[in-house]
Amino acid sequence: MNPTPQTVTAAELKTWLATGTDALVLDVRSSAEFEAAHIKGSCNVPLPLLAEHAGELVPRLRSAVVLVCQSGVRASEARKNLAAAGFEDAQVLVGGVPGFREAEGPIIEGSKRWALERQVRMAAGSLVVAGLAGGKFLSPRVRTLTGVIGAGLTFSAATNTCAMGKALSAMPWNRTGDEPTLESVLAQLPAAPQEQ
Repeated sequence: MNPTPQTVTAAELKTWLATGTDALVLDVRSSAEFEAAHIKGSCNVPLPLLAEHAGELVPRLRSAVVLVCQSGVRASEARKNLAAAGFEDAQVLVGGVPGFREAEGPIIEGSKRWALERQVRMAAGSLVVAGLAGGKFLSPRVRTLTGVIGAGLTFSAATNTCAMGKALSAMPWNRTGDEPTLESVLAQLPAAPQEQ
């Protein structure tokens, strides 16, 4: 049985950081989201990078690892990836970066961009409106688009995943010129303990 709780509150993390607790904060959002605003001292490891290289990251992780995203969905998925690679002590920040900001935790602000969840809402809403308008003015068959979007959103809620979010995260406006790589992430993490 794992004694480490699966979540940490913004107030707890704020206290840890203020008192110098040796917590490693991994932000699994896209680099563009990270650039817009992130928790002071956090390391950006976008979820696709973490998922692909979890086994290489695990030896560099310490006991206090806090995973951060916008709402908790991607951080929870990152936690599962790390657990599958043998590291089960990661915790998910409840409320993500917005919750930490609300708790008046130290946030580094950068260029303003829309959060991925906001982009998903805009894309889904626009597709539904386009489907309804297309169904009225072009062909009733175009209304099928609204049903597909509705089914996708229902599946997304039921499985706590987001295919549209993953697709949008790959778009050029969600990328920066300084995308994290495995090497750049490993350079920010503490050295692996030496074998004796």
